Amino acid sequence: MKLDEVFALENAGWPALLVNDAGTIVRANRAAIKLFGPALEGGAPLLSSIWAAENGSGAEQFLAQWERSPSPVASLQFRVKGGGVSAAEISICAFQNENQRFFLFQWLAAPPASTESKTQGIESSLAQKQKLDCALQLARTVSLDFNNALTSITGYTSLVLTQMETNNPWRPLLLEVEKSALKAAEIATDLGTFSRQEKVPPAQSSGNLNVILQRTVDLFQSNDPKKAVWQLHLERRLFATRFDEAKMQQAFLKIIENAVQAVNGEGRITVQTRNVELDSPAQDRELRLAPGTYICAEVGDNGCGMPADVLSRVFEPFFTTKKMAGHRGLGLAIVYGIVTNHGGGVAVSSQEGLGTSVRVYLPAEKRVVNDATASDADLRGAQTILMVDDEDALLNMGRTILSTYGYRVITANNGQKALEILSKQGETIDLVITDLIMPGMSGRELAENARQKFPAMPVLCVSGVVHQTTAREEPGFLKKPFTSHELLAKVKAILSELVPAEQSENVKA
Repeated sequence: MKLDEVFALENAGWPALLVNDAGTIVRANRAAIKLFGPALEGGAPLLSSIWAAENGSGAEQFLAQWERSPSPVASLQFRVKGGGVSAAEISICAFQNENQRFFLFQWLAAPPASTESKTQGIESSLAQKQKLDCALQLARTVSLDFNNALTSITGYTSLVLTQMETNNPWRPLLLEVEKSALKAAEIATDLGTFSRQEKVPPAQSSGNLNVILQRTVDLFQSNDPKKAVWQLHLERRLFATRFDEAKMQQAFLKIIENAVQAVNGEGRITVQTRNVELDSPAQDRELRLAPGTYICAEVGDNGCGMPADVLSRVFEPFFTTKKMAGHRGLGLAIVYGIVTNHGGGVAVSSQEGLGTSVRVYLPAEKRVVNDATASDADLRGAQTILMVDDEDALLNMGRTILSTYGYRVITANNGQKALEILSKQGETIDLVITDLIMPGMSGRELAENARQKFPAMPVLCVSGVVHQTTAREEPGFLKKPFTSHELLAKVKAILSELVPAEQSENVKA
C-alpha cells in the first residue's frame, strides 16, 4: 500500500501529520502547513521541530512511551507559525507499512484563529469528536470480526500441526501460516486497543513460559533452510509466572529473529530457561534485580555480535542498525516495553564477532506448573462441554478440537438455545464455553443464568475484547484468537479444579 493511499487527508479541515518511527514528518496536509508554516518546509522536517517544551518530554520519547501504552487521544502542545504555542487534543493511531512503523496525528478540532471564531471552534470540535466516535466504533467492529476469523485459522492450523508427523513436507508451510496468523493477531490487538477510550491492562494468566518458548522456536526451526544448530535447555520444573501469551510471544519472536539473522544459518542458537532465587539485590549488566523469585529465559547465539557503541543503544526506541552491514535493526525497544510492563527486565551481553546473549527476567511464583513438553494425553478428557457462539465457523472449530481430544461437545449459536439445552441436560454438562459478545443474550448474561440454575457449573468466557472487569470477574477467560493447545489447556485446567486429587489420574485417561 502506498502512503498516498493511506494519507487521504490532504483537504481535511483539521491539521493532520504522518510521522515515521524515526520522528520524521513524511506527510502534512494543507491545514497543518497553514498552522505551522515554515517549520514544515524542507525535505524531511522533524516532529521535534514543532514540538513544544511544555509537553515535558521530547517527541521521540513521547512516541516510545505511546507505543508501550497506546492511547487514542493525547493533550499536546506545539510551536505554531508566528512563534506561539498552541494546545490541542490529538487523535493518534499507529500502523505498519512496508516494514516501517507510522503514526497518524489528527487534530480533533482546528485551532481557532481568534476569539470571534470560538463558536466555530466548538462546533468543529463536536464534529470531529463525532467523526472519532464513528472511527472508534468501526475499529471495534473490525477488530472483533478480525479476531473471529483469526481464531478459526489458528485453531485449525495448530490442531493439524499437533496431529502431523514432524518430518511431513507440508509442516513448514503450516508453521508459516500459524506465524502469519499470530502477526495478524497483534494487528487486531492494536486495533482493539485503539478503539477503547480507557487504558486496559493486558490479560495475564499464570503459566509455564517454556510453552511460549517451545512454540516460538518451532516457528523458526522448522522453516530454517540454512539449518542453524539449535540447542534447547528448558528447566523441567520451571516456576510459574504471570504473562500475556500474545505479547510475550511477540517479544521472543523479535529476540529469536535477531539471533537467526546474526548467525545467518551458519552458527548456533541456544535457548534456555532457569529458576532464579535472590536473597539480596543482584546486577546483570545495567539491570538491577531486587531480592525475590524470578525465571530467566536466555537466548544466545555465536553470530556477528555487536560493538560497544551499538550495544549501549539497543533499547533506544528509534535506533536501528538496518543500514549497517550485517545488521537489520534490533527491535529490542519493543521487547523492553513488553517485559517491563510485566514487571520484569532485560539484560543484553554482546561482543563483536563472538555473539550475543539476551536474558529476560520475569517475577515468578515459587511453584511448579505443567512442563512444556506435556504429552497430548495430558490434554485429553471425557467430559461434556456446551459451547456457545454466534459464529458457526467457531462452533465447528471448537467442536473439532475438543472432540479430537475425547470430549463430548454440544453447540448452541445463541444464549437462549444454550439455556434450553441447560434446562434439559444441565446435570450432564461439565463446562460451558461461551463467547462474551453475542446478539440478544450476551455471554455474561448467559453465565449468570447458568449459575443461578447450576451454581457449581464452571463457565469459560472467550472474547477478542478484554475489559478490566473481564479478567477480574469471570472465573475463566480465554482471549481470541487462540490455538488448539491454549483452548485444551484452559479447559483442562478448569475441569481439573473440580476433580479430587486422587481422581485426577483417572480423568486424564
